[in-house]
Amino acid sequence: MIELENLTKIYRMRGGWDNIVMQNVNLTLPARNIAILGRNGSGKSTLLRMISGTEDPTSGRVRRHRSISWPIGFRGSFHRELSGLENVRFVARVYGQNTEDVIEYVKDFSELGKFFLEPVKTYSSGMGARLAFGLSMAINFQVYLIDELLSVGDARFQEKCKDTFHDKMSASKIIMVSHSMQNLREYCDCAVLINAGKVWFCDDLETGIAKYEDLNKSAAGA
Repeated sequence: MIELENLTKIYRMRGGWDNIVMQNVNLTLPARNIAILGRNGSGKSTLLRMISGTEDPTSGRVRRHRSISWPIGFRGSFHRELSGLENVRFVARVYGQNTEDVIEYVKDFSELGKFFLEPVKTYSSGMGARLAFGLSMAINFQVYLIDELLSVGDARFQEKCKDTFHDKMSASKIIMVSHSMQNLREYCDCAVLINAGKVWFCDDLETGIAKYEDLNKSAAGA
C-alpha cells in the first residue's frame, strides 16, 4: 500500500508562472498492478518519481509501506565517470544486497561485454538502458515502477526483458506508465488517472481507459 497525503507538485517556470502538476492529492494506492493514465504533460512520470523518492513533492508526502524500485530504466543516479561495474557495486551496497551476486547478474543480463568495465559516459543510450534494466531486475522489490521501458535493444533482448519481468511479477506488483493500451492491458488490472492537477483511482482498468479516452476527446474538441 502506498499513501499520497496532501501531495502537491508545482514547477516554477522560466516565464515566472507556476505549473501546478498536482494539488492536495489524497489517495491510497492498493497492492495491485496499476496503470497510470493521463495526457502528455499531465504529470504521470512526475508521480512515478515522487513515489520512488527520486523527486520530492512541493508539499505533502508519500508514505510507502512496501519496498519500491526506482523507475525502471532510470539512469539519473549513474556516475558517468565510473564504470558500469562500479556503478552496480555502489547501488548494490546502498540497497544492502550481496554485491558480487548483483554484479554477476547485471554483467550477464546486460550483455555489455568489455564495456561493463568502461565509464558509463562512453555508453550509447541503448547500452545505458541495458545496464539500468539489468540492475533493476537484480534487486527484488515488492513494487516495480515502469515508465515506458519494455523496449530495450533488439527483438531478442526485448523478449528476454519481458520474460524476466513476468517472472518478477509472480511475487511483486507494478505501477506502469505507458501510452500503449496493449501493454497496460497485458500487465495491469486497475488505473490511476491524472488530469488538471487532480488524481483519482479506478478499480477497473477498462473503466479507467474509457475515462482517459473521454478526456482526450474533450481536449480535442475544445
